[in-house]
Amino acid sequence: MSEPIREFEEMYMKTLYGLAEGNPGEPIRTSQVAEAMDVSAASASEMLKRLGGKGLLDHEPYKGVHLTEEGLAFASRVKRREGLMEVFLVQMLDFDGDVHDAACRLEHALTDELELAIDRLLDYPEVTPSGESIPQVRRDIDADLSHLLLPLKALPEGVLATVELLVLDGVERRTLSEQGLHAGAEIRRVQDVFEVAGVEMQISDSLQARILARTG
Repeated sequence: MSEPIREFEEMYMKTLYGLAEGNPGEPIRTSQVAEAMDVSAASASEMLKRLGGKGLLDHEPYKGVHLTEEGLAFASRVKRREGLMEVFLVQMLDFDGDVHDAACRLEHALTDELELAIDRLLDYPEVTPSGESIPQVRRDIDADLSHLLLPLKALPEGVLATVELLVLDGVERRTLSEQGLHAGAEIRRVQDVFEVAGVEMQISDSLQARILARTG
C-alpha cells in the first residue's frame, strides 16, 4: 500500500468489513456500500475504485468487490480500534454519551503503540459493551520489556518505569500527585506495593489499570 489511507477512506473500509462479515465470500455490491454510507452510487463507485487502486479491494466484473488479504487486515484493524475505544470509554471513563460516535472519532487517532497499550489496559477485551465482537490479532510477547507502555497492573516486579498517563478524575489525580505519583514520576513494583521516589505506596487494582507507565 504505497499511499496513506485517509480518515474518510478508513470509514469506507470499516463499512466494507461489516458487509463482508455479514455475507462471507460474497461480492460486495456498490449499491450496498452506497446505502450503508448514505452516499450516491456514483460516489461509492468512485471510492471503491480508489481503494482498489491501493490494493485493498479486488473487483469482480458485474458483481462487486472483495477485500484483498491486505484490505481485510487493514479493515479489521480499523474496526478493532473502534471496539477498543468503545470499551475504553465505558469501562475507564464511565462515558454516558453516544459511545459509538465518540469511539468512531477517536479510533483514527490511535497509533499502533497506543492501541497495544489500551489493549493491555483493558485486559484484552473480545467484545464491545454492546456485545459486538472485536477483531482479534496475534499478540507477540516482547521479552525485552524495554520502552513498553504498560498499565501498572501489568508492570513486572523490579522493572523501573516512568509514569506517562493517568486516566483519572481530578480528585484522584490530585490525591496521587500529592503523594508524588504524577506524569514523569519513576515507579517500580516491589512485591505487593509500588515504590515512588523511594516511598512505598499501596495502589488499588482499579487505579493500577488506569495508570500507564513506560519501561526504561
